[in-house]
Amino acid sequence: MQAWKDYQEKNKDRFLNELLELLRIPSVSAKTEHKEDMMRCATSVKQRLLEAGADKATIYETAGHPVVYAEKIIDPSKPTVLVYGHYDVQPPEPLELWNSGPFDPTIVDGKIFARGSCDDKGQMYMHVKAFETLMKTNSLSNNIKFCIEGEEEIGSPNLAKFVTSNKELLKADCVLISDSAMISLDTPSLDVGLRGLSYIQVEVTGPNRDLHSGVYGGAVANPITILAKMIASLHDENNHITIPGFYNDVLESSDEERKLMAKAPFNEQEYKDDLGVKELWGEKGFSTNERTGIRPTLELNGIWGGYTGEGAKTVLPSKAFAKISARLVPNQQSDKIAELLINHIHKIAPACVEVKATLHHGGEPYVTPIDSKAYKAAAKAIESTFGKEPIPVRGGGSIPICSLFEKELGTKVVLMGFGLDSDNLHSPNEKFDLANFYKGIETIPYFHKYFTELS
Repeated sequence: MQAWKDYQEKNKDRFLNELLELLRIPSVSAKTEHKEDMMRCATSVKQRLLEAGADKATIYETAGHPVVYAEKIIDPSKPTVLVYGHYDVQPPEPLELWNSGPFDPTIVDGKIFARGSCDDKGQMYMHVKAFETLMKTNSLSNNIKFCIEGEEEIGSPNLAKFVTSNKELLKADCVLISDSAMISLDTPSLDVGLRGLSYIQVEVTGPNRDLHSGVYGGAVANPITILAKMIASLHDENNHITIPGFYNDVLESSDEERKLMAKAPFNEQEYKDDLGVKELWGEKGFSTNERTGIRPTLELNGIWGGYTGEGAKTVLPSKAFAKISARLVPNQQSDKIAELLINHIHKIAPACVEVKATLHHGGEPYVTPIDSKAYKAAAKAIESTFGKEPIPVRGGGSIPICSLFEKELGTKVVLMGFGLDSDNLHSPNEKFDLANFYKGIETIPYFHKYFTELS
């Protein structure tokens, strides 16, 4: 283990510079203009995996953006860990809110500010450098495979086909993912579950063209007004979702589980101060951590229509749009909830407008057992480098591929994230602490060691 630390300390500046190079590539999967950037990023990931010591690395084309696969098989009889991550990132907009360029990584106060720094290039790259550490110190004790995709931020639409078509290639004894957060470096934690996702877009059409708001205002329904009323009706006075049947399949958490969650340190005032809000908002009867972990939610992710340019334009718009997402908990099914959402939107639409609601993407919730070998190895690895046992917590985000990996490969997933909830994921000024980046590289080799010993 001392050899690992010596190697990492000697090469830490190079590790960081390589990550910065990766962060400069605008690998935005949601935008077609970045198609070449996506391939450039995939090629870079492939090259770094080969340099780290992979026997082979291949770029697999899909109907969308490519998947990078690499492996190091030291002995087929040894346990195999499949590392999953993604090289695509969220769109950086609104650009004016960034303090530095989203693809011009900047280090301030020990933090890397760049789109993808935490989600997920920084965390994915920890595994590449941990793998390199094991290879260069001749201490790899298990087989390692890498599946690094380029479509996670748009719901992994083509990864399911890749996985089902390559089960033997991806066959492993566990799947290891770092695409989540921990409480802090002082209070390490491990996610034992993630929420699922149903994401739809709504289009509301009123008149057949934009109208003069003075000539026609008051006589014709304004699609923006109608859409706003429809969205407002989706929650009641207790912030409970009003869609009939939405909660039918929710697996209610036991009192014991809620007590366990309550052990995680949480300072409400610090939470509010960090977000710049005076009061918190959410479903009545649940704590903040419960609202973001064990309860389903419905959020408006975007709304637009009419004139939004500089100055004034007195227009009654023809159309209004909204993007709406539901985060799901165990036993809820993404396709079922999407159907409920779409049907409800059509049902509550008044006759004065036409409504079109379409599905963007979805994914299933996932819970990992704390008695699995993979979880025990992760917990022991965290304890080895942090000096304390990690607290099991539920994550509020979604990684659509988790349930698919378990279903198709028959193996458990362990979520060992090193980001922080305050890292501005999906927001301007996304960051990743250097301390967390290096701590991940330090900790991951222990996971491989302990997983081999437990297998």
